[in-house]
Amino acid sequence: MKKHFSLTKSALLVATTLASLSTAQLYKKVVQTQYGPVQGFQYFDSSTLSAYFNTSTSNTSSCNVAAFLGIPYAADTSYQNRWKAPQPRESWNSTLNATAFGPQCPSSAGFSASSYSEDCLSLNLWTNAATANASLPVLVWNQGSEETSDNTWWYGGGMALKDIIVITFNRRDDAFGYLAHPDLNAESLATTGHNSSGNYGILDELEVLKWVQKNVANFGGDPTKVTIAGQSFGSSQVYHAVNSPLFSGLFRGAIAESGIRYPYDTLLAGLATSYVNMSTAIANGLNYTATHNVSSIAALRNLSTADLLKGSSDRVGNESIWWVTALSTMYPLKFKPVLDGYVIPHSYLDQLRSGPANDVPLITGNTRDESGAELGHNYTVAQYMDYCTLKYGNLSSQYFSLYPAGNSTTSASESWRHAATDTSLVSSWAYGTGWVESAKSPFYTYYWDHAPPGQTQGAFHQSEIMYVLNALYANADKYPFTAYDYYLGDVMSEYWANFIRTGDPNMGNNSTGRNMTHWAPNDGKTRSVMRVGDGFGAIRIAEDKKVDLLMDYFAQQMPY
Repeated sequence: MKKHFSLTKSALLVATTLASLSTAQLYKKVVQTQYGPVQGFQYFDSSTLSAYFNTSTSNTSSCNVAAFLGIPYAADTSYQNRWKAPQPRESWNSTLNATAFGPQCPSSAGFSASSYSEDCLSLNLWTNAATANASLPVLVWNQGSEETSDNTWWYGGGMALKDIIVITFNRRDDAFGYLAHPDLNAESLATTGHNSSGNYGILDELEVLKWVQKNVANFGGDPTKVTIAGQSFGSSQVYHAVNSPLFSGLFRGAIAESGIRYPYDTLLAGLATSYVNMSTAIANGLNYTATHNVSSIAALRNLSTADLLKGSSDRVGNESIWWVTALSTMYPLKFKPVLDGYVIPHSYLDQLRSGPANDVPLITGNTRDESGAELGHNYTVAQYMDYCTLKYGNLSSQYFSLYPAGNSTTSASESWRHAATDTSLVSSWAYGTGWVESAKSPFYTYYWDHAPPGQTQGAFHQSEIMYVLNALYANADKYPFTAYDYYLGDVMSEYWANFIRTGDPNMGNNSTGRNMTHWAPNDGKTRSVMRVGDGFGAIRIAEDKKVDLLMDYFAQQMPY
């Protein structure tokens, strides 16, 4: 019977007893960082390796995977450090036992008060380097909004087996990470020369990448071979880094999962990859301040964490109106990245036209059952007809000829889902077409259609992550994975590993030992993307008439 892998905190504290007598592995060594020495632990034991990895194709025979968890990369963000760029951490002299994840950053998303702290800016690192001079490529992972780095979906041990160093980290979210206010703009103007506020979560990511430059070589990594990746809100973090000159020279590749969309796509405003303009952000910030019965940032900095959590993750929209759900899919957050002309210097459209600030190879894509295409929609024919007529206006007759309502709730809901899936594919493809015109680096687009077993949500939002990060081993207690799932995880993570190694998902060591389907980059002409999941290979984004309809619809919209 397979052993289910679980990293409980108690298990982490005793994991060092699993270490062999080898003298070279980093889990036996104290590693110096800019703030002080740390020691990790041997991450895998032999039973986990044999149970969850194909020993004929994975690098298990030379497994040296060490994990270093909960390493602080910046100071406590509470009180006087609130709504500032990350501040330097006070150094430590005694060795930090990096065997447990640090506390998550404050969020009202169902976390208990005992599990979060404003002293939360920590990172986790998995490395398979036997020595510090291994020069391995590095992946820095951004999780979604109101998430923590301690999540089995993005545990890094499996990818580390492919000789990729994986780093995950905690960052500030909600009002803690994205509050804008006139007082904060004034502070920024005095310190940076820019009238900016509201992007502290992005600056946390920037600080992590600076930490990587200063420290990752001591863990066997190469600071010139860094790829940033993320999913959902983490995808927007990646995209903002690609577009921001502040991040120049800190990474050489980017992966944005669920995903970069065309600036004319109306759904963008309701998704995690959106932003707000400064005036809207200031209005939200002033309202947040007033609801806490204070009038200044100085006063907010004196309040408790519990007080600040009230209203910190408010969303925009009236949840009682069904078509708001259809339009936004998730009621957009009030506190999210701000178009400030500094951290985010340009709108998505202007940046697409002028080219990215950091012209690096990029992967983006979507899953089949997300962004309005989720399973379980139950729209009546009347609702479907009413909303789609309102949405498509003068194009509605053409729309209904291609996506007919039928005569039942089932048929109407299926047409809605098909249109939503096509919209995601066409939107990402259209962005890639614009990228090819303004950027020099290749742009790769995928479409994920595999449903993890044992659940009814299909190929849902986030469902590809544990496959591309080779993390099925850490999630086998949640899903009854089949042999195909393990095969799929091996292949998908190899595409990602190849990209991290070379900037091309097709090139690298190919540790799977398998013939992998070629993944062609966007060429600006071909209406296809790379299907991954239940099959591999180029597929049409939609029928030509549907593509033309959706592009005509986009052409009538205000750009983002």
